[in-house]
Amino acid sequence: MTVDFFRSSLFAWAAANPRPMPWKGEKDPYKIWLSEIILQQTRVEQGLPYFEKFVATYPTVLDLAVAPEDAVLKLWEGLGYYTRARNLHAAAKHIAQEFGGVFPTTYEGIRELKGVGDYTAAAIASFAYNLPHAVLDGNVYRVLSRYFAIETPTDLPAAKKEFAALADSMLDKAQPAAFNQALMDFGALCCTPAQPGCRNCPMQPNCQAARENRVAAFPVRAKKMEKKARFFLYVVVEQGADTYLRKRAGKDIWRGLYEYPMLEVESANGLAPEAILSRFYPVGLPNGAVFGKISPHFKQILTHQLVLAAFLELHLPVETKPDFFDNELFKSSFNTAINDVKKKFAFPRVVLRFLEKNV
Repeated sequence: MTVDFFRSSLFAWAAANPRPMPWKGEKDPYKIWLSEIILQQTRVEQGLPYFEKFVATYPTVLDLAVAPEDAVLKLWEGLGYYTRARNLHAAAKHIAQEFGGVFPTTYEGIRELKGVGDYTAAAIASFAYNLPHAVLDGNVYRVLSRYFAIETPTDLPAAKKEFAALADSMLDKAQPAAFNQALMDFGALCCTPAQPGCRNCPMQPNCQAARENRVAAFPVRAKKMEKKARFFLYVVVEQGADTYLRKRAGKDIWRGLYEYPMLEVESANGLAPEAILSRFYPVGLPNGAVFGKISPHFKQILTHQLVLAAFLELHLPVETKPDFFDNELFKSSFNTAINDVKKKFAFPRVVLRFLEKNV
């Protein structure tokens, strides 16, 4: 029977191919939740040190709940997709305030936490409480799509219901945690996106994609959306020992992170930076103010956007009057010590790359 063959082959493979990770076998739902949020859209190798830092800094959900948001974002710095960190922090506060710091014990209760979707709720429910909920991450999509040669594009909404029902039918409900972990490990180590280990795969005899010699064709994906290009010109002020930063707000990217004062321009090859700034200072910069160098472009690729950023140095005399900063460019900005920039504030990755090379 296909289900019995799939399960027995999977468990045999898992027994022969252990994949040690600090959260495997963990029963503390807080640590499982933390690992799952960190690993969303993040490779294990990249996420592991962040997991260790968070557990060391905030060993319980109550510790995380009382932490300042800026501190949480700083600890998350460099991992990307900062909405995850903000949701993590908000959910920790909710658990502290509504449940007295006790993590929810049902799938439904876990699913209601901010930032927790079906997959994450299933993972926590099965790993922490051994509840019979099938996980459905990228690895599981790939394994099932190949094993059954499913033509439905996995990145379309219709696929979720189809694959969720299939994953649930394959789940070993007597040992859901072990099954879910084995399936994800199998996708990560054997049934990989490129160069899968079909030759040594125990499921190959019943794998439809392997039988048809079409493993590389799965999972099927719909046409990719073209990324919107955006061009940022950052003004890096040096005024004695100080510089100027601002905190991003609103509904745009990187909300809650810090950056230098910035102008968004239409093209990476548009007007010279000095000409762009002249709209704010039509009569010229104050005496003693001089432009420094401008950096090459730094690039950051987001889910639906491509950001190109250049950084223009602006050296200002210490005695520059406050009205110099009274315009749209420096709106909501504040001065801070240059030596504190990398220590105290969390930045988008594109700004971090500039800082690593220049500050």
